[in-house]
Amino acid sequence: MAYHSGYGAHGSKHRARAAPEPPPLFDDTSGGYPSQPGGYPAPGAEVAFNVNHLLGDPMANVAMAYGSSIASHGKDMVHKELHRFVSVNKLKYFFAVDTAYVAKKLGLLVFPYTHQNWEVQYSRDVPLPPRQDLNAPDLYIPTMAFITYVLLAGMALGIQKRFSPEVLGLCASTALVWIVMEVLALLLGIYLATVRSDLSTFHLLAYSGYKYVGMILSVLTGLVFGSDGYYVALAWTSSALMYFIVRSLRTAALGPDNMGGPAPRQQLHLYLTLGAAAFQPLIIYWLTFHLVR
Repeated sequence: MAYHSGYGAHGSKHRARAAPEPPPLFDDTSGGYPSQPGGYPAPGAEVAFNVNHLLGDPMANVAMAYGSSIASHGKDMVHKELHRFVSVNKLKYFFAVDTAYVAKKLGLLVFPYTHQNWEVQYSRDVPLPPRQDLNAPDLYIPTMAFITYVLLAGMALGIQKRFSPEVLGLCASTALVWIVMEVLALLLGIYLATVRSDLSTFHLLAYSGYKYVGMILSVLTGLVFGSDGYYVALAWTSSALMYFIVRSLRTAALGPDNMGGPAPRQQLHLYLTLGAAAFQPLIIYWLTFHLVR
């Protein structure tokens, strides 16, 4: 019996020594990066190593510098091409207006018959901005007049119970298409007539956009006084705009360099300005007659 009890005690001691230790609940991270199965480094350590290796690699630095130079060069090329077609400085010139200029220019567009001097003023071979010269074209009045025309068209369509976003969008897009076509036709006419002048696309866009003032007055008069008032206002604004276009374009196209040119070329200049002026009433009527009933 003593031998049996001693064997049992010895066996219990052996089993206590052979029992495995329980695994820890949390890994010990106090010694650096956590260990990964299979002896692989932690993902964070590998990324940090790769970044440090790239920053310390001369070829990588050269490649990054070359890429930055290419991006900078491409940006400069984009800005250069953009300024080639749309000059910001020239565009600012056409918006250099003030309240006095706008009031006087609107009066000149409505009643231009008493205006005497139509030449654009220069200072050291540079044209004066619109706020200093009433004859200088601007894009502020055409832009604001176009927006007003679209709003007025929406109001007129609403009064007639015909308003819808599609119809209003069609009015705005039609007005834009007509003015673009007109400017392109003028550019083609100037090219074919071999006119040497300072007229640019912005100049032609300004002169073509002044028709929106007459369109607004015609529609307003038609809404207040009916179709009879519309046709009276249409006749007045169209004749005033024709006179304004002929005097302005002829003076701008026939500059000092072309005043003494051959007679056939001067006749072409005259036909060009008369054609541009005669086209204005047709566009005004086409864009406004459906708004007054």
